[in-house]
Amino acid sequence: MSKIQMKTPIVEMDGDEMTRILWQMIKDELLTPYIDLKTEYYDLGLKHRDETNDRVTVESAEATKKYGVAVKCATITPNAARVKEYELKEMWKSPNGTIRAILDGTVFRAPIVVKGIEPNVRSWKKPITIARHAYGDVYKSVEMKVDGPGLAELVFTAADGSVSRETIHEFQGPGVLQGMHNLNSSIESYARSCFNYAMDTKQDLWFATKDTISKKYDHTFKDIMQEIFDTEYKEKFEKSGITFFYTLIDDAVARVMKSEGGYIWACKNYDGDVMSDMVSSAFGSLAMMTSVLVSPDGCYEYEAAHGTVQRHYYKHLAGEETSTNSVATIFAWSGALRKRGELDALPELVEFADRLEKATIRTIEDGKMTKDLAMITTLENVTVLNSADFIKAIREYL
Repeated sequence: MSKIQMKTPIVEMDGDEMTRILWQMIKDELLTPYIDLKTEYYDLGLKHRDETNDRVTVESAEATKKYGVAVKCATITPNAARVKEYELKEMWKSPNGTIRAILDGTVFRAPIVVKGIEPNVRSWKKPITIARHAYGDVYKSVEMKVDGPGLAELVFTAADGSVSRETIHEFQGPGVLQGMHNLNSSIESYARSCFNYAMDTKQDLWFATKDTISKKYDHTFKDIMQEIFDTEYKEKFEKSGITFFYTLIDDAVARVMKSEGGYIWACKNYDGDVMSDMVSSAFGSLAMMTSVLVSPDGCYEYEAAHGTVQRHYYKHLAGEETSTNSVATIFAWSGALRKRGELDALPELVEFADRLEKATIRTIEDGKMTKDLAMITTLENVTVLNSADFIKAIREYL
């Protein structure tokens, strides 16, 4: 059969370890046989990031701004052990954090729901989408250890030379300090991304912070979200039949656990990081979650929400068989292809992305799955497949 022709490239960000192996398998088995795949390739593997002094990460983000759609493999954020293992020049920052800062986007994560993988929370019947603000807070914090007594102050020197200061703490002994920041402009972009995504998907939007304790930092998030909603989106939400409401993060957690799902839960950066892992695990697996970064100017970067599966990679290098779940990575590709097809008016590419997702879900629902899913499924007499055979099984359905 003739391959589907693409008009505009997708920015392809390759990654690390076992997910890099799966990445190539997915392209070979599920994509290139059917699509004349056009990508602008960037190798975000840790060794190449080190060779380029992490310039390649910045270049991949800039390319995403140019082409509008990217797909990213999982990557290593190095710690001290990784610096030694890979003999790195320095402990490079998270590629995800760098890309998110450049695109100024919001990360939307939602579980992939299939029959036979039942949520651990009995009341959950519909997916819960986490909207994570992707700038600032602890991810751009400055930290300091203090060895003994002294005065810690928060100091702001304005452009006109005036100085504002607040006492943080008068230390009587050793301790630690952390300074965080955020930007009104980024919070405004986040708000609009959340409201637009809610209208696009016709889902209610919840937003939660801890403004009772953080009366300036968190309260600013609350105030900006409410002001933008009231002035720009309230009537649109009413016409769409969806709602927006604010509550404390404590109350939101309690509500989520008793809800049926089917809404977007907007969180600050750290809250979204943690809660998306909680939601995905409770729905079944981190490998069964979609993740898309949406920028306010209409750029999309699709990725898997999980890590590089280091343990399986070492087994793979030793020649041992692995059964690694590739669903989230497949859905990253399908999401990027669908969006590329929508933007370029290529219905056949959109249809292919839909078929790829349906084939993946049907494979699992017919009892053919990787080991992690076989351990939690309610289906009987399932077949556990290795990494390659699972992808080949999906190709049969496709």
